[in-house]
Amino acid sequence: MTSTHESVVAGQFGPQAQAYVASAVHAAGADLDWMAGQLRGHDDAELIDIGCGGGHVSYRAAPHVQSVTACDLSNEMLQAVQATTSERGLSNVRTHIASVERLPFSDSCFDIAATRFSAHHWTRFDQGLREAARVLKPGGMFLIVDGRSPDHPLLDTHLQAIELLRDPSHVRNYGLVEWAGALARAGFAVAEVRTSRVWLEFTSWTARMRTPEVAVKAIQYLQAHAPDEVRCHFEIGADSSFYLDTIWLRATKAESAR
Repeated sequence: MTSTHESVVAGQFGPQAQAYVASAVHAAGADLDWMAGQLRGHDDAELIDIGCGGGHVSYRAAPHVQSVTACDLSNEMLQAVQATTSERGLSNVRTHIASVERLPFSDSCFDIAATRFSAHHWTRFDQGLREAARVLKPGGMFLIVDGRSPDHPLLDTHLQAIELLRDPSHVRNYGLVEWAGALARAGFAVAEVRTSRVWLEFTSWTARMRTPEVAVKAIQYLQAHAPDEVRCHFEIGADSSFYLDTIWLRATKAESAR
């Protein structure tokens, strides 16, 4: 049977939709507070949540904007988002199944785009950013939060290895230089950059993705045998829990861009 990357992503996340809605790591955080703060004063805006997952950006954005379009590859995720928005009385959120690389919307139809912990799954990173730019109006705001590569090759290799073992749909956590270059190529100007860290408790991190035991053991082996530079940077605990570097970006689509 042919397996595309999109089918792998949908297969990984669909069965875990409720787990991602309920996930404490995803449901709260200073990054969500930051995103919500950027949306204040945009009551008339139409926002697209790209790769919405459990819908946490959509839930926080809905009270601040006119409408939210939550997009994801997984129909199960979108059903969970629909159920949650109904429970919370968020009537201005609609869902749409879509790939970030082929967003089914016309040019310049949104005022704001947002994506959170999704870009590391995109097969064609630059194409995804170009699509975000295409559907945004000139001058539109793009809010991004994702895991971040520490840039140093030793640290980067370790991070990408454990991420892929945990989740076969993982593509890459990008570094600041990579983000800045890709956004510029897509027609964005970076207006704000923040970096932070999030603690990932190992058992819940792997359980959320239903990581097979053989892969769990492989991650634990890499964590236990990592050199001191890696162990110190990620602050790897005795139970293999660790800190993930994150990046928060606010970018603006050029006024002259189509």
